[in-house]
Amino acid sequence: MIGTIVLTYGVLLLRRSPRSPYQEQLFQGISYQRIPYSQPRPFLVHVVTIDLTVAGVQVLVTPGSPAKDGKEFNAQTTGDFLKTQQLQLAINGSYFQPFYTKHPLDFYPKSGDRVNVLGQSISDGIAYSSPQGGWNVLCFSPQNRATIESDRCPSDTLQGLAGGYILILEGKPARQYQGRELTDLYPRMAVGVDRQGKKLWIVAIDGRQPFYSEGVTFPELTKILLELGSDRALILDGGGSATLVVVKEGEMRSLNTPIHTRIPLRQRPIANHLGFYALP
Repeated sequence: MIGTIVLTYGVLLLRRSPRSPYQEQLFQGISYQRIPYSQPRPFLVHVVTIDLTVAGVQVLVTPGSPAKDGKEFNAQTTGDFLKTQQLQLAINGSYFQPFYTKHPLDFYPKSGDRVNVLGQSISDGIAYSSPQGGWNVLCFSPQNRATIESDRCPSDTLQGLAGGYILILEGKPARQYQGRELTDLYPRMAVGVDRQGKKLWIVAIDGRQPFYSEGVTFPELTKILLELGSDRALILDGGGSATLVVVKEGEMRSLNTPIHTRIPLRQRPIANHLGFYALP
């Protein structure tokens, strides 16, 4: 039994993306880059650059399913969202509740469990979760322009979802980090936008994987997003939720290495997601 578990875990480690630089044009208007770092520790950065002006590029946030139980969403993995909505690319979205993880068999939510988003969530112009103070938002207009706002999206927003801290505002760091924000290492997921709202950067950073990718701090993540050219940037849910998946030629693959319940490539069921349609 133990031997089988060790063997399975070893196979999963071998299936992770190699720690080597890589670039790929995924779709029209969407490109991918993998960047390995060795200092100040090993970590692996995945960058997706999306030109929102390119024909065929469209955005979708997970539609909610409100019911009398007071919950707004049925939890699902990012991969299941990608397949169900027939998208080309998807990432995890907002922080949510309830949530706990104790060990690989004891965690909440599992797929289909009911959860609520923390902050605003809008899909196809319908708001499924209300704005909340402190939960900032990524918003997409009917013209497919992106902006990052405090607490709530503009009234004409077509797609929108909440994150946590605004990391960058008007091309400068938006926060003075302190305490554990300066030292805590986590898998991270963040988005940045340019000043015109025409370009979107997705940054996923693997973590909790010694010698492969140990995660980054908030200041390190902010620096990466500034170097890409972000005018504004927003942190999304991270940790075991951080997932970046793509489908090409009918095959789904994970560009990063999710680490739900410390198992490599295991995806966490979550509340909402951010997805993209694109042409080959």
